[in-house]
Amino acid sequence: MRDIADKLGVSSVTVSKALNDKDGVSDELKEKIKVLAVQMGYRYNAAARSMKEGLTHNIGVIIPERFTGPTQSFYVRVFQRITKHLEDQGYYGILHILNGQDEEDLTLPKLYSDSKVDGFIVLGQISKEYIELVQSMDVPKMFLDFYDEHADIDSVVTDNFYAAYELTNVLVQQGHRRIAYVGNLYSTSSIQDRFLGYYKSLLEHRLPMNQDLVLNDRDERGTFIEIDLPEQLPTAFVCNCDQVAHLVVQKLTSLGIQVPAQCSVVGFDNDIYATLSDPQLTTVEVDVEQMARTAVQSMLKKIDNPSRSFGRVHVKGNIIYRDSVSAAPASQDDGLV
Repeated sequence: MRDIADKLGVSSVTVSKALNDKDGVSDELKEKIKVLAVQMGYRYNAAARSMKEGLTHNIGVIIPERFTGPTQSFYVRVFQRITKHLEDQGYYGILHILNGQDEEDLTLPKLYSDSKVDGFIVLGQISKEYIELVQSMDVPKMFLDFYDEHADIDSVVTDNFYAAYELTNVLVQQGHRRIAYVGNLYSTSSIQDRFLGYYKSLLEHRLPMNQDLVLNDRDERGTFIEIDLPEQLPTAFVCNCDQVAHLVVQKLTSLGIQVPAQCSVVGFDNDIYATLSDPQLTTVEVDVEQMARTAVQSMLKKIDNPSRSFGRVHVKGNIIYRDSVSAAPASQDDGLV
């Protein structure tokens, strides 16, 4: 560090801050210092740093097993971005798949008992009982893509409420008045918040809240079930995710109901199902990159200062307009049979 400092005319402290991505050094100077270090042949020694700081420079990422099946692409994408941002900071992400039995038996990851990580990011909703267990862990932890009543555990989530509110507004502006919501309200905080955004739009437009139009899509374990459509169909469906929206489109099509001519359907996530669906789905694009970046930055700051708290951080989503929405049919007051 002294050699680099002498060449650039700065202090060794400045060089140390730059190489460790600490505050107090401009991005431009950090880059100069790092480039010079490489040019002078210095190599980062992770083992030496770990011994000096007493850290492993590993972060555990816990994902419940039910979110890792062949149809669950969203959480894989988020994990990939988390590991990329961790590696940029000299850390590594270690994936722990929380199987259903361990979640039910309240078994902590071996990564924790063996002190293999400096903190945990929990990606995807876990049970209330397991949340209590996570809270007892004596390492920095945070939730990603969900939150809970435990306000002392920081979380990073998509602004589900506002995005679903805006998505429902799009349908109302197209003349839809009988709008269904598809999702198990007791499954995840994301589904609940999307429902509340949908409900706020109905309230603002003085549209009645019809319990028959709140449709279940999964059981308590998150396994998809057959969606029971009401006898009098709505003219639009707000679905809690693109996979469910895809299933709704398939079911409507099998019944001879044209999408979007007779029924409009919107999803959420902008994952592979949004473009697999026919027609392709109007949906909300979740900013996976920003969510992962924010989670990693927050976690590393918590490791540096365990008393740091960020609360609940919302990341804005964007509506992607495709072909699954059209103006409400003129006969909507009579319902579709």
